[in-house]
Amino acid sequence: MEASMVVDEVESLEDIRRLLVGAPGPDLDAGEQADRREAQLTKPPGSLGRLEDLARWLSLWQGRHPPTMDRPAARLFAGNHGVARQGVSAFPAAVTAQMVSNFLAGGAAINQLCRALSVSFSADAIELDRPTADFTEAAAMTEAEFLAAFNRGMVSVDRTMDVLALGEMGIGNTTAAAALACGLFGGAAADWTGPGTGLVGAELAHKTKVVERAVARHRDAAGDPLELMRRLGGRELAAIAGAVTAARLLRVPVVLDGFICTAAAAPLGLVDPGALDHCQAGHVSAEPGHRRLLSVLNKEPLLNLGLRLGEGSGAVLAIAVLRAAVACHTGMATFAEAGVATP
Repeated sequence: MEASMVVDEVESLEDIRRLLVGAPGPDLDAGEQADRREAQLTKPPGSLGRLEDLARWLSLWQGRHPPTMDRPAARLFAGNHGVARQGVSAFPAAVTAQMVSNFLAGGAAINQLCRALSVSFSADAIELDRPTADFTEAAAMTEAEFLAAFNRGMVSVDRTMDVLALGEMGIGNTTAAAALACGLFGGAAADWTGPGTGLVGAELAHKTKVVERAVARHRDAAGDPLELMRRLGGRELAAIAGAVTAARLLRVPVVLDGFICTAAAAPLGLVDPGALDHCQAGHVSAEPGHRRLLSVLNKEPLLNLGLRLGEGSGAVLAIAVLRAAVACHTGMATFAEAGVATP
């Protein structure tokens, strides 16, 4: 792969901050070209709703007009969590590695969705034999561990992608997402903590208490989003944040999946207010904290199908919507071409 198609790795949290603050903005010329074409297409203005907005958004962040959707990609990151030992999931931590094997064998839901929608797919299992530390007792990751995972995400992105759908797998990671969201945006632990793999009653109450303890332990880092992510996140969350950052630098639009994926991206938006402008929320999941988090981030989801699987499933499904937006924008006739009178 040519050097110009990838980004350099980071060596510190400060490197990440500098990248985000100095990241390229939207290509306004491409956006203006999209607007001009949209106004000429054989339909009343605005009649295709968000599809029109999405075609323009793709032009802005791909940095070209017309936008293309020929090479969508999905990247899934997997990690294990020390906090899983506290019984915050209905499944044992061994399921993470078992599901990674299922992804690689092509037997998971995400494999079928990617196949059906012609989306390239890869899964990256990040040191599953070394879970993060239990963040109720210590920071989840050292800075070196956090940066290594962040860089794994960064190097997974290249400029040939038209759009990048992100997903995750990790037993215990809804607990990490809830703790991170609560630490970043405040509120009660119960506001952010949901059933995950199916917890109810006393088990859900226990999970909520775990989140509460974690947030309280690391409250001194609340003013530093990246440091808080190091302490309360996981390797797969750090990798997602790295992929989102690299995608911005390489002008690759991003589709985020559910609660965990969105929580992983959220610290970037607190480092720089525009850092997530190249991201769409693929869907709103059934995990209750996700809707709250999307509201805080001012992200309107593309789909609402009651999904709570993870894996990037909702993000990949949303690629069909983006393809439809591009097909209409590039394939429709103009009024002049079709010989249709304008108002």
